[in-house]
Amino acid sequence: QVQLVESGGDLVQPGGSLRLSCAASGFTFRRYAMTWVRQAPGKGLEWVSGINSGASRTTYADSVKGRFTISIDNAKNTATLQMASLKPEDTAVYYCAARIPYSPDYHYTYEAEYAYWGQGTQVTVSS
Repeated sequence: QVQLVESGGDLVQPGGSLRLSCAASGFTFRRYAMTWVRQAPGKGLEWVSGINSGASRTTYADSVKGRFTISIDNAKNTATLQMASLKPEDTAVYYCAARIPYSPDYHYTYEAEYAYWGQGTQVTVSS
């Protein structure tokens, strides 16, 4: 059974940090690129960050560049999104997703563009 399970979402104050994890199972994780996509309340999906299967190329939305860091651990079948300097506008449900093939220059935003999609984890940034 294929699963992507996100965790780490929480309520945090502006300026704070959070670490989101995505645990993958049921497929050959190391062959897939991983992406984080978010959906703020009342808004559409927004691509946040992506990393290719070899972890040689990472890309970020302008809105999170310099504050978020994406990584993967092929030994643990896990993708991580380290978030710092959080802002209220970062409040959203964060989804991890996997796809192959993958172009780092394309921002895959919709669930239909992915092979696998997680259930999401809530991040709320508020004082």
